[in-house]
Amino acid sequence: MELTEELARRFARIALGHVAREYPNKLDHVMTGDADARTPRALHPAFFGSYDWHSCVHSWWMLLTLRRLYPDMAEAEEIAALADATFTHEKLAAELVYLERPEARGFERPYGWGWLLALHDEAARHGNRDWGARLEPLAEAFADRLPPYLEVLTYPITVGTHFNTSFALVLTRQWVQGRRPALVATIDDWATRAFGEREDYAGWEPGGDEFLSPVLTAALLMSRVLPRERFDAWFDALVVTNGWLERECHPVTVSDRSDGKIAHLDGLNLSRAWCLRGIAHALGENAPSLLAERAAAHLGAAIGHVADDYMGEHWLASFAVLALLKPE
Repeated sequence: MELTEELARRFARIALGHVAREYPNKLDHVMTGDADARTPRALHPAFFGSYDWHSCVHSWWMLLTLRRLYPDMAEAEEIAALADATFTHEKLAAELVYLERPEARGFERPYGWGWLLALHDEAARHGNRDWGARLEPLAEAFADRLPPYLEVLTYPITVGTHFNTSFALVLTRQWVQGRRPALVATIDDWATRAFGEREDYAGWEPGGDEFLSPVLTAALLMSRVLPRERFDAWFDALVVTNGWLERECHPVTVSDRSDGKIAHLDGLNLSRAWCLRGIAHALGENAPSLLAERAAAHLGAAIGHVADDYMGEHWLASFAVLALLKPE
């Protein structure tokens, strides 16, 4: 399956329908008094839509990605107009002020951090607009938070939800390359200490509300960190020799797409497809054929359910695009 213009237009229409939809809304907001009880739009004038802050951010990443890939599609002009109205100095300055609150130390950590950096990375690729320059102060502020966070993060967080360390570091590492070489080294050193000696994976997944695979997100991260020959042996020892990949890595079943947590499992199918394709790309000719087979199976299990219910509609298309993009 490929990301065609027809599919891109479908995904764009979905996201255009919710990035500026304020309600329903689930805030990540610490209040210190009555004055902090404010509406999503007042708290986050740029990213108040899509049910929650991080979904709005990565839906914007998707919209800009689709505009770049298909600049002549009918939705490209609407995306640009809405982005011009959203990524204003005033609105993004308010987002930065919110982030600088002492109570926001853990705001969207680390999932939203990684996605905001991915959004900025994509925005900077649109040379005929200044979205990248406008988002840069917010991106730099999130990037500044990463080294002190990794310094105190003694153990990797390997759950399959927003707190997963590896997923955020994959997105972050893409942003820091060419921008902050020292931060690339920090990420790589931390990842090597956290995962470099792991082998014979036997974890219990999937969890009932996960949208990320703990082991495959870690493997995707390490595919960016380790030299190819070392990664080949590492990945083989992690999930191939012990049979986990063949025995356990099958598409998951989603029983109720109107339940926001259960709907996460559609995202697991999509994010696994993304990881499997990325890992296969890193392994090159040494990639087991099973990686491509399982990636296709996971993608096929979820791609038709991106807009079944708003609990998935407000975010799943972004993960579908991740899974469909050609690995770099």
